[in-house]
Amino acid sequence: MIHQLIGPITSILDKFIEDKDQKAQLAHEVATMAQRHAQELAKAQLDVNKVEAAHNSLFVSGWRPAVGWCCVLGMAGNFILIPFTNFILALLAIQITIPLIELETMMPVLMGMLGLGAMRSYEKTKGVSREK
Repeated sequence: MIHQLIGPITSILDKFIEDKDQKAQLAHEVATMAQRHAQELAKAQLDVNKVEAAHNSLFVSGWRPAVGWCCVLGMAGNFILIPFTNFILALLAIQITIPLIELETMMPVLMGMLGLGAMRSYEKTKGVSREK
């Protein structure tokens, strides 16, 4: 929404402010306002994440690992357990086939979690991670 207001705001600045340097500085402030706000929100979320991860209760600090383990169980089921079970059933001439689980709803969560892990590994290999 802020991006849609930049053009009209800069045209208003043209009418009321004659100093080109001051006008450029104000236009830049308006243009970077949304980016600064997004960064502040991300920092606030990181602070919340740190507090949650340090909490003693498993129900507060354990939900992220629980989501990860659910993804692991879904992937293991779909790519190891169900195919292997279907193979055994076929060998035993049992006319039952277990259908695969639809993973389309889980994959964005898994990819997001793996992407964050990959970025952390990339930072460590480049030597730019902040270890405390």
